[in-house]
Amino acid sequence: MDQLIYLDGELVKREDAKVSVFDHGLLYGDGVFEGIRAYHGRVFRLDEHIARLERSARAIMLTPPLSHEELVLATVETCRANNIEDGYIRLVITRGVGDLGLDPRKCPKPSVIIIAASIQLYPEEFYEVGLPLITCSTRRNSAASLDPGIKSLNYLNNILAKIECIEADVQEGIMLAQSGMVSECTGDNIFIVAGEKLITPPVDAGILEGITRKAVIECAEAEGIMVVERMFPITAVYTADECFLTGTAAELVPVVKVDGRIIGQGKPGDTTKRLLKRFRDLTRSEGTPIRE
Repeated sequence: MDQLIYLDGELVKREDAKVSVFDHGLLYGDGVFEGIRAYHGRVFRLDEHIARLERSARAIMLTPPLSHEELVLATVETCRANNIEDGYIRLVITRGVGDLGLDPRKCPKPSVIIIAASIQLYPEEFYEVGLPLITCSTRRNSAASLDPGIKSLNYLNNILAKIECIEADVQEGIMLAQSGMVSECTGDNIFIVAGEKLITPPVDAGILEGITRKAVIECAEAEGIMVVERMFPITAVYTADECFLTGTAAELVPVVKVDGRIIGQGKPGDTTKRLLKRFRDLTRSEGTPIRE
């Protein structure tokens, strides 16, 4: 079956899904996006994802051409048209077609793109044996320049760090804030387990407020695990009992080595495994149905 892409109100074949070379999303990274997961015929936390998309859009003074309810419906319809049961959804709003100047007023109509497809960010073996990471030399953008809480199409900061990971032959890397403290990874949030506490950098420290991050915090609280949101240095990761990453595509993936240092016992820890099981149970019971 041909993959169908939602493009400005129409479902078109993949090869026909084209945007103008004058779209400011292409020319300047001027736009916002969301990565969303579907599990077992439901779109997980769709309203939360679209609410975050709308917050990002407001922050850059971009008015979505569709209402919240219309974006929900368009996302579900795109999943249904592609027979998605378990998959990944990319929802994009660009500033739209303009000219070669920066002026966003020259872009009269934003463009909406929705792609629904299958994806697996990490092989299943990494959930069983864990990931090795590096600390990237590329620092996270300062929130005073470009707030990392805005999920914009300008991802060059993350891509430069990702290139370091590729060169080091690892799947992910830790990015430090301008202060030198741990911020997040190139595409995921980070957690460490220290004693009885689960620790993760706070949202007001200039990280993306991950939907999966929030769900995992809820899972931890339901398990009776104390969650602390505070900044910490990379040495706290080296000496942690456990470490794991969270993200829409990644879900919850264990980390067993960072910069050559073995984390904990060098294998996924009990807390990580408990939270992964609880998170996957959550995805089986929650979400916006794709089919009526």
